[in-house]
Amino acid sequence: MAGGIEIRPAHFPGRAPIDAYGNGGFRFADMSHRGSLLCLPSGIHGWSPVDVKEFTLAHFDKVLADAQDIEVLLIGTGDGMRVLPKELREAFRAAGISVDPMSTGAAVRTYNIMLSESRAVAAALIAVEG
Repeated sequence: MAGGIEIRPAHFPGRAPIDAYGNGGFRFADMSHRGSLLCLPSGIHGWSPVDVKEFTLAHFDKVLADAQDIEVLLIGTGDGMRVLPKELREAFRAAGISVDPMSTGAAVRTYNIMLSESRAVAAALIAVEG
């Protein structure tokens, strides 16, 4: 029998509104998560980026894999609004996903509203401290 703790990627298999954000993480579905989040129709996943400057197309593989179920992708870019790299904007356009970058706080609020309206929304949220 192997000992120790098994570390698995953070994943919540469902959709849930974000109850709170800040202090480097998020609260949703009576749980808390430290770090960034990817909220997709297939579930909520821990996500590695901590800054928009890090973004590569690979960070959005799960989004593009779920493209048929996503009309709008909200990107919470941290404390302020940042412009997305052209490569990402083109990839989302080709997949038929409308992308809207905004501060993480604005993205959380917009995501919760769109989720409550049963819209085909996803969110990529960079954790903030404030």
